[in-house]
Amino acid sequence: MVHSSIKKRRRSKARRAESSLSYLTSDEFFNRELSWIEFNRRVLSQAKNASCPLLERVRFLTICTSNLDEFFMNRVGGLQQKIDALKGQGITAINSEPEQLLKQIRSAIADLNNTQDNILQHEIKPSLLHNGIRLLTWKELSTQDRDVANHYFQTNIFPVLTPQAIDPGHPFPAISNLSLSLGILLKHPDRDEELFARVKIPTVLPQLFRLKPGPDEHFRAITTTEIIRNNLGAIFPGMIIEDVLPFRITRNSELDVDEYESDDLVESISEGLKERKFAQIVRLEHGPTPCQSILRFLMEEVGITDDDVYVSTSAMEFAALKEVADLGIQHLKFENWVPLPPPQLADEDANIFSVIRSGDILVHHPYESFNASVERFLRAAVEDPKVLSIKMTLYRAGDNSSLIPLLIKAAENDKHVVCLIEVKASFDEARNIRHAQLLENAGVHVMYGVVGLKTHAKLILVARQEQDEIRCYGHLGTGNYNSTTARFYTDLGLFTCDKLICDDMVELFHFLTGRSLKRDYNQLLVAPAALKEKLHGLIEGEIENHKKGLPAGILIKANSLEDTSTCRSLSRAAQAGVPIDLIIRGICCLKPSLHGNVMNPRVTSIVGRFLEHSRLYYFRNGSSDPLGGSMFISSADPMYRNLHKRVEVAVPINDMQARLRCWEILSACLHDCVTGWDLQPNGSYILRKPEDKAIAMGAQELLMKLSKERSRSNPRGSA
Repeated sequence: MVHSSIKKRRRSKARRAESSLSYLTSDEFFNRELSWIEFNRRVLSQAKNASCPLLERVRFLTICTSNLDEFFMNRVGGLQQKIDALKGQGITAINSEPEQLLKQIRSAIADLNNTQDNILQHEIKPSLLHNGIRLLTWKELSTQDRDVANHYFQTNIFPVLTPQAIDPGHPFPAISNLSLSLGILLKHPDRDEELFARVKIPTVLPQLFRLKPGPDEHFRAITTTEIIRNNLGAIFPGMIIEDVLPFRITRNSELDVDEYESDDLVESISEGLKERKFAQIVRLEHGPTPCQSILRFLMEEVGITDDDVYVSTSAMEFAALKEVADLGIQHLKFENWVPLPPPQLADEDANIFSVIRSGDILVHHPYESFNASVERFLRAAVEDPKVLSIKMTLYRAGDNSSLIPLLIKAAENDKHVVCLIEVKASFDEARNIRHAQLLENAGVHVMYGVVGLKTHAKLILVARQEQDEIRCYGHLGTGNYNSTTARFYTDLGLFTCDKLICDDMVELFHFLTGRSLKRDYNQLLVAPAALKEKLHGLIEGEIENHKKGLPAGILIKANSLEDTSTCRSLSRAAQAGVPIDLIIRGICCLKPSLHGNVMNPRVTSIVGRFLEHSRLYYFRNGSSDPLGGSMFISSADPMYRNLHKRVEVAVPINDMQARLRCWEILSACLHDCVTGWDLQPNGSYILRKPEDKAIAMGAQELLMKLSKERSRSNPRGSA
């Protein structure tokens, strides 16, 4: 009974904290959902950017669609659940903040969809055609092409199709999330009644069928959807095809799992994943000029209203456009970038532990290689007979991860191996459960973290026997241990054997795997114990330094800024006169203000070929030398969930060479006049314009250039 009451108090406290956050934009803050939509608008702007290579513009178009999918599955689904809960309590939902916000979201998304479709139809497709890439409609095919396409339909598509009639003997099917389907209105030749059927576009087949290109063409194709649509007579022989509507549905992805009540978390999540397949539908998308009979039938069957229906040509062509973006036409893509070995690790034969003992190593992905740094570190730990134990956290490892076999091999080599796998990582739950089962079967000690918290910290801790002592080596990062995303996400990682940092890591793993209640650490800032408190203390310190006439300033680079109290703390510092620069790629709820003719805080967003994912915190700390300030890299964004509901870590950067690298990154982002956007007090963003386009260079392009130069210089030379 005591345990149960503790759990209830914890949950009610969390609910009270969450309920204090307003859903709507106020004089003080931007709404997080509307701020996110503005971010996706910046992503979409890259599809319109004529200076961006054409196939990369197509990719940005698909990223915009993919982002919207996740937004509806996560955020809109959650809002609708809140509205339903309010209705259950007898509260008129139409007057509630969630319902008002949902209306604003619908309006903003409809406008975004319209912009996206215009870019696709009036800019992307004409540019593709101009560059010899033809996406044909059925009407544009020659008789010979139609014969080829029909033959392909009969031999490759027809056998895998499953037409589904809807009638009293065939109930409406459970349509899978994000699947593209054709809704078909049929009529029997001898009867007046209208009949309905559904054909799912198979995802096991390519979404484009290539035709023989003409003399001035690189690529010529028609979509699988278009071929199926024009062969419906073969699927429904003898029936009259009245009309056809391509459509796509989105389901809520929130897992309703109570960790405190669950006897087996993995089993509960596995059951939740099964239920997700039949979760509430939160969106129906269709192409232009829909057949109203089909649309109304679909809406009635899936239980949605007009407010849940969106027109999106881009969504109907999403899978096909992804294949176009992957075409190997190199002159229409970004110049290929191969991540370089970190200079300190350029000697492949050097013992990596000896290199780390000579000084901390800061690595910056994807400019520097994940395989030549993180993977090499773990492989060395597996193969080194002096290594006694390996402890690691995994949040998103990806499919075919090279790290899982290494951990298995370490266990087979009789090392003590502990892996904390976060089975609650959104959309990676099933994959992480599979990883956990593989590791457990190999003898790895698999843990699932602290009840009520997600473990989002990125940590590897290696204990090695050296002479008369055991020395620990650590890697602490801002991004996932995923070799695929490490090639196009910018992230930072620190290799160190600093005793204070590594002792903190030992204590933190005890907290994660045992019942430690430790809150104070020597060097690490750990959430939810003290990270927020420490950050706020550092902000207050800058206010005090400014009052004393000492050098003061705050620089934060993150993906999102949303935590209310942190925004207020930063706003208070800005009003006190502390110069603040925020490099926030996505959501930013803090409103910048004009103080005289100066914007403070100044908020910059970088949207380029790589996804900006690294988190850096800098405080001037009264130092006359900017490099003398306090500097941290972190797994945490300043968001409510990160600071209160996740295990996160910020680690100080003490090595001078590493600090120079961090300053280089921050400076490049702050002065980016090519891919940098400035947040305005009204919530809009303005793209910066370079004074001289001929020599202008975006932050990411500059950092690639500097990485090449650094790889040719002295490994311990200046940054």
